[in-house]
Amino acid sequence: MDTAAPTFRTFLLACLLPVLLLSGCATLTPEERALLRPLERAEASLKEARALHRPVAERAGHYLDAAAEAAALFEEIPDHRERIIYNAAAGELTVLLRDHAEQWPAAIRIASPAGRGDYLVTLAPALARAKKPGGPKLWDPAAFSKFKAAGKVSKRGFRKTFEQNGYGGTLVGIRERDDMGKAQQQFSLNAGITAPVTATLEFDPPRHARDTPPGTATPVVVPVTLALHDPAKEDASTLEGEVRPLAVDLTAPLAYYPRRSEFWNGILSMIQIEKYISESGLYLLGPYDPERLPVIFVHGLASTYQMWYNDINEIEADPALRGRCQYWVLSYPSGTPVSYSALRMREDLAAIAALYPPQRGYVVIGHSMGGIIGRMQATTTGLHLWDAYLGPRAPELYAKLPPDNFLKKALIYNANHDVKRLVFICTPHRGSDMAVGSLGRMVARLITLPVTMVNALQTTLGDSLSWLLGSNGGRWPTAIESLSPKNPTLVALSKLPIEARYNSIIGDRGRGGDLSKTSDGIVPYWSSHLEGADSELIVPGSHSSSELPQTVDELKRILTLQLTTPPRQPARTLPKAEAKR
Repeated sequence: MDTAAPTFRTFLLACLLPVLLLSGCATLTPEERALLRPLERAEASLKEARALHRPVAERAGHYLDAAAEAAALFEEIPDHRERIIYNAAAGELTVLLRDHAEQWPAAIRIASPAGRGDYLVTLAPALARAKKPGGPKLWDPAAFSKFKAAGKVSKRGFRKTFEQNGYGGTLVGIRERDDMGKAQQQFSLNAGITAPVTATLEFDPPRHARDTPPGTATPVVVPVTLALHDPAKEDASTLEGEVRPLAVDLTAPLAYYPRRSEFWNGILSMIQIEKYISESGLYLLGPYDPERLPVIFVHGLASTYQMWYNDINEIEADPALRGRCQYWVLSYPSGTPVSYSALRMREDLAAIAALYPPQRGYVVIGHSMGGIIGRMQATTTGLHLWDAYLGPRAPELYAKLPPDNFLKKALIYNANHDVKRLVFICTPHRGSDMAVGSLGRMVARLITLPVTMVNALQTTLGDSLSWLLGSNGGRWPTAIESLSPKNPTLVALSKLPIEARYNSIIGDRGRGGDLSKTSDGIVPYWSSHLEGADSELIVPGSHSSSELPQTVDELKRILTLQLTTPPRQPARTLPKAEAKR
């Protein structure tokens, strides 16, 4: 009995410890931990690391113990439970250290609660390692203010999610606006700038957990490298002496940005311009990378930049494009006159070029009215728009107003030759009858221009104001009037050359008949068709054809082509006979 009792108690303890620990009822000593199998020890360490009441340093030690035990079992567990534990430990440790470790990103020494000595955690420097031929593509550890586990980000509202099983903790790296310079803040959403990150832990020597018995009396120092991989640029890394696929979540960084109702905010931002105009501007959706092709998305009437999230998500997931494009979105209250919105975009592009000199030029993708705003970035107007907008008063006002007057800047400008390609999706180049119909007139009456814009127009136009209002039925001009087929400014713009390559994607509701008589329900083919386009794709859809799979596939094709096509020199310019007044 005396010899059997200890054996029975040991057996009973070994059976109950996993249950007690995983139910949160026990904290293991090193001796008790030694009775568990390796996978159970890893699970126990992960459970203890997640106990929020423990000190941060102790939790970090448990995470490292869990990752070390799990890494030693790679490829030995058929259902890959060891990989799940390792991934959770690597990701959650990264979040914990970035939030609480004052030494970040310097080396951090952390004691092992399991009695394995000390871990010396070093963050892999991005620049030093990236310079090695074939080396991993790593983020700078100081690039982000915080991290969030990708699995904790809601992806509701996305047509598809792009995740890949593999090794490492999938995270959203977040650089908050307060941690940016003032110039960078101008082009950042309030939520900051996000990027996909995969965190891995490499232990040296590999598989040390098998060779160092728990509870060893001699303290040891185990070097650990915490690496923050850019999964958009690499999909595998060396772990435990072998090249292994990385876990990837490309959707979570986009899903992290707060989303408001696209329908209601699109309508409200069109009508309540004063409330939304402060949010106007170009915004970057990821850390700036000069090697990437800048792609700028411009929404249309009664819409917001959120409409592009699904398209961007699916473009970035394409293996041929992953990590090669830099995504920007233009935010603006769509009820403002088109010329004003285009002016704001030109000003932002100039500021961006000063901060981030363009290496490859810009691709501008515009839906509906957004296509016209994009076109205005690649057009030299001379006095055509000025004369069309102001009619018989144009010469008098031109002579009276200074060059920096906002109306002159909105109507007289040169093409931005950094805009290398335009993609028009359901764009009413020659207007839409909807703008002059009963619905268009009703919506136009609901739009109120900001007081500052009204005051500026009144000061600029003086006694010419009554003529302008009279030509618009006594109302201030809005974006609705800008889209009328009879709008003089739109008619003049449609006759000016586009000084960049361009492609057209046109919706067709499929009602049959002659193509020239078809429509997407809002914009007829005769308005959206352009001669001289590099390509024109007719897709079977309504005015919302930007959401179609065929449209996304065409955008992928065009962007892939742009990445390999040298820019065409602008061959279409205004004749020099355009006289100055």
